[in-house]
Amino acid sequence: MQVAQKIQVDIISDVVCPWCFIGYRQLEKALEIAGLEGDIRWHPYELNPAMAPEGEDVGEHIRRKYGATPEQSAATRGQMKAIAEPLGIDFSNRSQRIWNTFAAHQLLHWAKESGRQTDLKLALFEAYFTRGENVGDTGVLLDAVETAGFDRAEAAEVLADGRFADAVRGLEQRWQEMGISGVPAMILAEKGLVMGAQEPERLAIALRKMAALDPA
Repeated sequence: MQVAQKIQVDIISDVVCPWCFIGYRQLEKALEIAGLEGDIRWHPYELNPAMAPEGEDVGEHIRRKYGATPEQSAATRGQMKAIAEPLGIDFSNRSQRIWNTFAAHQLLHWAKESGRQTDLKLALFEAYFTRGENVGDTGVLLDAVETAGFDRAEAAEVLADGRFADAVRGLEQRWQEMGISGVPAMILAEKGLVMGAQEPERLAIALRKMAALDPA
């Protein structure tokens, strides 16, 4: 049986970004179409690094930040729903508040070397978008850690001592210096940059192209 060729995919994203959840599911389909296996690595990006601990109402946040009317927001939600549902994503119970995600990114950085970072990322997506939970809350974060198969006590220590805080801030600054101002952003085989959620068929073409350029 032939082993599928691997391609490294670095995904810069935030936990409370719906297009990031959609984009990952589209990537899964694109990898299948392309006949490739993804070596996925998640990197931090905070859409709202100054978000207060109490969060902010989603509708008010979008109006304030983007100037969107309630009608425009409703149209965007409808578009997301139409794209998300065939991918197995249900936004019906998503949180109605935007939360601070700095602690979540510290845990994701901690999980990076485990080979199961994606499990934690998906657990956080599910907490926020499927169950409407506060992904800035320590208890919610530690529940996601357990769901993903990590040690809850060790994760609690990571959050308590902030050992990865500087590393996360450094990576966030790096992406900003590279000109990345929105997410998701995917770097394919350390060569090609794809911005935003992409249709699987279109993304598969880019994956094949970058995989062909990868000497490995």
